[in-house]
Amino acid sequence: MRWTLPNLLTVLRLAAAPLVPLMFFFLSRPFADFAALALFMIAAITDWFDGYLARAWGQESRFGAAMDPIADKAMVIIAVVVITGYSGMNPWLILPATVILFREVFVSGLREFLGDKARLLQVTKLAKWKTTAQMVAIAVLFLGTGLNYYETGRPPLVGETSLPWSDDWSDLATQVGLILIWIAAVLTAITGWDYFAKARPFLRDDHGA
Repeated sequence: MRWTLPNLLTVLRLAAAPLVPLMFFFLSRPFADFAALALFMIAAITDWFDGYLARAWGQESRFGAAMDPIADKAMVIIAVVVITGYSGMNPWLILPATVILFREVFVSGLREFLGDKARLLQVTKLAKWKTTAQMVAIAVLFLGTGLNYYETGRPPLVGETSLPWSDDWSDLATQVGLILIWIAAVLTAITGWDYFAKARPFLRDDHGA
């Protein structure tokens, strides 16, 4: 592996993923929420820069191609788990979170099964929009949990949905985040089905016979 700037940014983003829950271990709330938000936003920004710089500088590599989607998935999955737990297991969040987690595991399994044919499941433009939607939604939800703890001094009660629209900033951020995470979940499901459709011919028992 060449230690180019794009590869370094990818490695740093991968290393940042487990740091998100550690914010809640070492820091008190709401500082942990805002620190996790800042870390997640920095990682999301580097996600755009490493790919752009690699193409602009002719530094694309097999290492970057392999690690970039892994770093994205690690950031999203870990952040979704953390937010779901610290949002009081909000039922409006659990369903889209489940769709996102299931799709990421499912597609990763397909790629592993296909082996050298996994190039058929190359990242599409819609999948890139899906990742962007996920990261924006997660950032807004982190903002909502932090503001809620700042305003009330407590985490949300189990089952709180914060609907309909409310007057305080934490509810506003949470509601916008929930809308965005549902949009991200729909895009996630569509891209997951697209990858499954491309892989179906290779899942038949008579394939290659």
